[in-house]
Amino acid sequence: MLKRLRPLLPYLTRYKKRYVVGLSALVITQLVGVIIPLLVKGGIDSLSEGVTRQRLLFYAALLLGVALTKAVFQYGMRWVLIGISRDVEYDLRNDLFRHLMRLSPRYYSENRTGDLMSKMTNDLSAVRNMVGPGIMYSANMLVMGPAAIALMLYIDPRLTLLCLLPLPLASLTVKFFGQRIHDQFEKVQALHSELVERVRESLAGVRVVRAFCQEKAEIASFERMNQTYVDRNRRLIWIQSFLWPALALLFAISFLLIMVEGGRDVLRGEISIGSFTAFNIYLMYLIWPIIALGWVTNIVQRGLASLGRLWVIFDAEPQIDDRRARPAALPTIRGEIELRNLSFSYNGSPILNNISLKIAAGRTVAIVGATGSGKSTLVNLIPRLYDSPPGTVLIDGVPIQQIPLATLRRHIGFVSQEPFLFSETVRGNIRFGAPEASDAEVTRAAEISNILPEIQAFPKGFETMVGERGLTLSGGQKQRVTISRAVLRDPRILILDDALSSVDTGTEEKILNQLTGILAGRTTILISHRISTIRNADEIVVLKDGAIVERGSHEELLALNGHYTELYNRQLIEEALESEA
Repeated sequence: MLKRLRPLLPYLTRYKKRYVVGLSALVITQLVGVIIPLLVKGGIDSLSEGVTRQRLLFYAALLLGVALTKAVFQYGMRWVLIGISRDVEYDLRNDLFRHLMRLSPRYYSENRTGDLMSKMTNDLSAVRNMVGPGIMYSANMLVMGPAAIALMLYIDPRLTLLCLLPLPLASLTVKFFGQRIHDQFEKVQALHSELVERVRESLAGVRVVRAFCQEKAEIASFERMNQTYVDRNRRLIWIQSFLWPALALLFAISFLLIMVEGGRDVLRGEISIGSFTAFNIYLMYLIWPIIALGWVTNIVQRGLASLGRLWVIFDAEPQIDDRRARPAALPTIRGEIELRNLSFSYNGSPILNNISLKIAAGRTVAIVGATGSGKSTLVNLIPRLYDSPPGTVLIDGVPIQQIPLATLRRHIGFVSQEPFLFSETVRGNIRFGAPEASDAEVTRAAEISNILPEIQAFPKGFETMVGERGLTLSGGQKQRVTISRAVLRDPRILILDDALSSVDTGTEEKILNQLTGILAGRTTILISHRISTIRNADEIVVLKDGAIVERGSHEELLALNGHYTELYNRQLIEEALESEA
């Protein structure tokens, strides 16, 4: 078990001084507590000599003073030790979130969001309970158990050995049920992750569910999964329900033995009534450690199972980071991009094949091609959202693996083909990449993307909440807000990955006119299916099956009468059909 707890040691050692204070208060609490039966013994034996008002008041005041002392230290013990568990949970959650932010996109394509959310909540709570109540009650048992047994031996060694006879069975019972609790809890947590993921997916796709009238099917599917989750929890409860009564039964056997043998000793005068009473109180003191043994076992096994699930995330190494790079001396980025014999695949199937392309700083290059030709993959490699082979992608002549990620991405404005907005205000979403930007700069960025008039028409203007994933905005509005976000960063390299696909032709023309001044002096990569978007680019690159098949200006490519011309003619036909309709 200690080996499985090893990942927590750095977190626990941060609070070692507070642990010393808390555990000291715990020791004092328990040591003061074990005095109470001795006071009861002394009082009963003393009163047998004659009951007086003074004796009653003396022992009552003594018991009250001891009880108050115990209460004060017990309060301090719980305040410190439970408080540390909350701090450890806080540190773990921060570190876990920080680690998740460092992991590469590939990790999220291979792991479900619901599973990660479950680990960030349920599993962290289970670890907190292990670190807080688990440690506190374990320490309680370690102090109270030996202290009580030692004083019981002092009062009557024979009775003590007699009542301890069933305890080895308690150890075997805990070991037997503890492993089963651990295994079953892992299954419960795994199914909880699936349940959370199912809810998240259904809510995210609620429009699709309603559009296809699948509400009843989704509800039925969720009910089946929920029933399985309840059944597994019942199985866990069934196992736990055996543990506590089994331990209580063993204690009851000990109590029965003491009542029989101890009662005989009292009748024979071999032990005083006060000593017999104190002995029974100490035996009752052992009730909690024995019962707590089962409860703590449950908490610890749950915590260990959850800790293992959390460390699966911590053990995941970021595929893209600066640790293995030799940072290059790059005071600033001009924006020259070069691809040298670039080939790339996600899972063995080639997406890009031997691409060589050089984009001078300040130039605008457009990339066109059929769906699946590798356009988005290519631009995702430039800010290292996915990692290209070493030496195949260079910025200003430096391989991007040698440029610190923060520096590289700070100089790139990226608008993906799937715009993502946070549950924030419009202003907060535009400011996301440049939180220090002024309101005037935010307004100017919105004006460039031609979203300003619509924002001003909102009841709360820039303070309008856009809803989860921008739910309250149209597709075109979301795209323009993300364009504003990219423009506001004032990047040296601007990448627009089909960023105007959801706006009409008229709006597109206005945005492009506004962007003309912004694009001057910046390296810009445009990806679009519309010829109107890219026809004025300095160079147009045509991709097919992950390879460059044509390149040149709009006029040069039309003169080739090849793939680009075919694409252009097809769009002319589509526009003609739309105008007739």
